[in-house]
Amino acid sequence: MIIVVDPEKKTRLPFSRGILTRSITSAGVDVGIAYSIATEIIKTLSERGKKVVTKDEIREMTYYKLLDRGLKDEARKYLFWRKIKKLKFPMILLIGGTTGVGKSTISTELAFRLGIRTTIGTDTIREVMRKIIARELLPALHTSSFMAWDVINKVPKGISPLIYGFETQVRHVAVGISAVIDRAYTEGFNTVIEGIHLVPGYITLNDRSFMYVVAVRNKKSLEARFYERERYSLRPADYYIRNLDAIMEIQEFIVEHAKEHGIPVVENVELEDTIDKIMGDLMERVAERMAEKGIEI
Repeated sequence: MIIVVDPEKKTRLPFSRGILTRSITSAGVDVGIAYSIATEIIKTLSERGKKVVTKDEIREMTYYKLLDRGLKDEARKYLFWRKIKKLKFPMILLIGGTTGVGKSTISTELAFRLGIRTTIGTDTIREVMRKIIARELLPALHTSSFMAWDVINKVPKGISPLIYGFETQVRHVAVGISAVIDRAYTEGFNTVIEGIHLVPGYITLNDRSFMYVVAVRNKKSLEARFYERERYSLRPADYYIRNLDAIMEIQEFIVEHAKEHGIPVVENVELEDTIDKIMGDLMERVAERMAEKGIEI
């Protein structure tokens, strides 16, 4: 068994191929290649008869393994994310977008690559609020996002009932979302929050928050995603396809607000490309935030 020591934390833990694989994928390296590199490092350490190794030694070996494979840019990114982790810079990552665009899958993959253990959906926050607040008090909270308009008695003239209902629900759920963000900020732990209720302009961001909106190109793309999702979940595709126009109208509303507030909009065509775009942009934004604090990366 190879023991990894951390002189700063004074810890001694068994070498984990899985943890190293995850840290390498944070640089945009395919998980198969990352696993292969982690395996090579274990083999090299065993051949050298190393029973104890430091985190810095593993980091250096990984860096040169990436360079050996011609992955110069990935090697640079790997060192960046390792340094960010070492500096203990907490992040609150917010992934918004309408129903069915792939927010949950994207958030899970981002959490894996960044080593973030806490992931929460705004639907979960809404469900908790439903248990606390009676339907009679906030009826828009107790229905689906694209049917909230149906429980509102009066909709102002000249405003889309669909968007008015959705916006009303967003305002309600934003209270719970803000509480989660405040808690994460105060405690200083990394968190990924995803959901349709993350609409730019309705959520107050802080210096540790990074928000993205995920979108799809058109109704045909979204319809295909609903059928694909039906294969591994209990959510029937037909229900969402019947409301496809409403869902696309909500997407337009979210995207407009994202552009208005300078929040990046990422079109989700291929998962890997989407993740790479977000990770690349996130790297630049984190570096800027650190520079503002006088910390050089």
